[in-house]
Amino acid sequence: MRRDPVTAVGLAAAFGLFALTFRGDRRRFWERMTLTGFVLGNMALANERELRRSRTRLLDIAQGIGSAALLYGIFTFGDQLARRVMPRGEDEIRDIYALRQAAPKDEIALRLATVIAPAEELFWRGFVQRRVGGIAAAAAYGGAHLVTGNATLVGAATVAGIYWGLLRRLGMSMPALITSHIAWDVWIFLLAPTEGAEEESSSESATSR
Repeated sequence: MRRDPVTAVGLAAAFGLFALTFRGDRRRFWERMTLTGFVLGNMALANERELRRSRTRLLDIAQGIGSAALLYGIFTFGDQLARRVMPRGEDEIRDIYALRQAAPKDEIALRLATVIAPAEELFWRGFVQRRVGGIAAAAAYGGAHLVTGNATLVGAATVAGIYWGLLRRLGMSMPALITSHIAWDVWIFLLAPTEGAEEESSSESATSR
């Protein structure tokens, strides 16, 4: 395990930026999240030569999409569990998806694919995990979301952090992880949200009555 002042500065910056991003005006959320990604992603690139040398192969794309599909399945199950087990699970999931209204969907997709998702992998898995280990990195990733006050989101971030951290530990390349994060973000947030599945199920139940 490697600890140094750069890691401490990076984590402090991440926690501070996440606080500014999630506690500010929700109408400007995606602008702030993009700025957060830009800063953290470039911090990772500036300090990790290996990340700057990464090149994407067809295998990386295939692995990324496959791993995103598996994570989507995990979250589909987790969504239903959270709604039943957590006292405010359903409200908290609805609150997360409400951020889709803060900007046009094509703009959100562009921000996720070009800055936010790549930056999160570069920083949390490429920079933090390399220096402090997978468990600590996943805990920090989840901890950075505590400022939201949304227990479901904190849990989701921690699970995702453990999942991608494990894949990194098993040798998945950074381009594959970035592809996975992009595909999963767009998939679960814009194309096939778990909230939509719940609403569709509820609508069918109401119709059958």
